[in-house]
Amino acid sequence: MKELMLIIVGSALVNNVVLSQFLGLCPFLGVSKKTETAAGMGGAVIFVITLSSFVTSVIYQFILVPTHMEYLQTIVFILIIAALVQFVEMFLKKAMPSLYQALGVYLPLITTNCAVLGVALINVQKDYNILQGTVNGFATAVGFTLSIIVMAGIREKIEYNDIPESFRGFPIVLITAGLMAIAFFGFSGLI
Repeated sequence: MKELMLIIVGSALVNNVVLSQFLGLCPFLGVSKKTETAAGMGGAVIFVITLSSFVTSVIYQFILVPTHMEYLQTIVFILIIAALVQFVEMFLKKAMPSLYQALGVYLPLITTNCAVLGVALINVQKDYNILQGTVNGFATAVGFTLSIIVMAGIREKIEYNDIPESFRGFPIVLITAGLMAIAFFGFSGLI
């Protein structure tokens, strides 16, 4: 149990996938304009990363390792992630069309989101079992969701501030992301 708690805190805060590993920056910067869309993207990422971590761990441990085809892990992981994202996209299109429209092009980008593939590869690299890999995936996705929602809240507040012309738009967003990364660096002493 202690090891799982270390994985959760380490993946969500200390080694935040966006702010310390710099994976998944495209949806982080693109979807963080409003908290509603950021929360929707976070929910989709939580579902995809958690499920893909479980499925990729199972396939890696029970198919790729016994058949000595570990070299196919990246291709297999990408195919699994693409299938899961298609499932999420179809579900959101039917169940929540407004969120589907708000996410727009960023929902299919989860397929190529390096954070999703990165978590699956980190699970293999750290030799996590299925439970540890799934917990790591869930905690990483929660860390992504936390950071994207905080960024969206900050960006909503920034709109009402008087910002110099040269910093308006994307430059101030990048500065904010850098300051958030520095703030999350403060969690490094937790584990």
